This record gives sequence, C-alpha cells and structure tokens, in this order.
Amino acid sequence: MVGGFVGALIQGFKRAAFSNEAGVGSAAIAHSAVKTKEPITEGFVSLLEPLIDTVVICTMTALVIIISQQLIIDEATGNYMLNEAGTAIATVDGNGGVALTSAAFESAIGWFPLVLVVAVVLFAFSTMISWSYSGLKAWTYLFGESKMTELIFKIIFCIFIVIGAAASLGPVIDFSDAAIFAMAVVNIFCLYFLMKVVRAELTSYSARLKSGEIRKFTH
Repeated sequence: MVGGFVGALIQGFKRAAFSNEAGVGSAAIAHSAVKTKEPITEGFVSLLEPLIDTVVICTMTALVIIISQQLIIDEATGNYMLNEAGTAIATVDGNGGVALTSAAFESAIGWFPLVLVVAVVLFAFSTMISWSYSGLKAWTYLFGESKMTELIFKIIFCIFIVIGAAASLGPVIDFSDAAIFAMAVVNIFCLYFLMKVVRAELTSYSARLKSGEIRKFTH
C-alpha cells in the first residue's frame, strides 16, 4: 500500500510538472515579456496557470475516465481496457494518453473524439509555439541575439519536432520528464535565493494597495 501510494505520488508530480510546468522556470520567460509597472502582479497571474491546466482540466479528464467506465488492464498485452457492466466495450492500444481519453468520452458521446482531435491539435500546436519561444530566448541568452543564432535554433527545433512526432510516446515522455527535472532542479535551487526579493516585492505591493497608492480595478 505504501509503495503504491509513493508510486502514484511520484507519477502525479511528474505529470503535474509536465502539464503546468510549475517550478520549471519557463513561465518566467513568458511573463517577462509583459509590460507592467508591478511585476508582482504577473506572479498572481501565473498562479492561475496550474489551477486551470492541472487542477481543473486534468481533474475533469481523469474523472471522466474513472466515472464513465470501469478501467482494467489486459494482462496479455498490458493495454488499458474500458469495461461497462463487466463487458469490454473498447480496447485502448498503448498505455493510455489520448487514446484512453478518447475511448472514455466516446462511450458517452459518440462524436466527441472528433472534438478531442481538434483540441489535441490546437494544444500541440500552441505548445510547440510556446516552447519554441522559451527555447529561443534561452538560446539567444547563451549565444547572443543574431539572425544566424536564431536560424540555427529554429533548424534544431524543427528537427526535434520531426523526431518527436516519429518516435513512440513512451520515450518522448521519458525524455521530457528528464529535461523538465533538470530544469526544475536548477530553477528551484535559485528560487530559494530569490525568495527574500519576492517577499519584499509582495510586502511592498500589498502595503501600497492597502494604502490606496495603487487603485484596485473595480469595473
């Protein structure tokens, strides 16, 4: 029981970090592009990202899979199967992911997999755009801003898109987990040194907001 609990906890942390990127450091790259007189407000905005992405969307998806059907594992293939009233209605190739979600939704709404396809394509495309921007900013910070360095990064990024699309899901997820873990170790370590700065900014902002120096948006 303890081993199962710890295993589920570790897997949950891995998928949560993959979903919302909290503590990885990529959010700071995106929020740094915002023009604002109060940087601490971007911290409040960034708090909504894990809430909406992981707590709301991922929880809703998990509840659909758990509640709509009975989930079992085919011992012969190791694949997930969706059962209803003890009768198999769908076998999901692979070990979950989009196929498992699509089968769960399809059991209740027959046309929903078409909607899910559109959503997955949009999510994948937006993810590529956001990660390309974050990666480009990190790349130019290390090697300088020029058309040549940007072109080199874009070529490397496009090559990895092809590799990622051609590879199986398991190795891609494992590589992503390893890369995110490496980023998180460095980022979280540095956050402890910046903690006093963030606390001072938050205290200053709260005091000025309470005194009326900063007006609340009421309309």
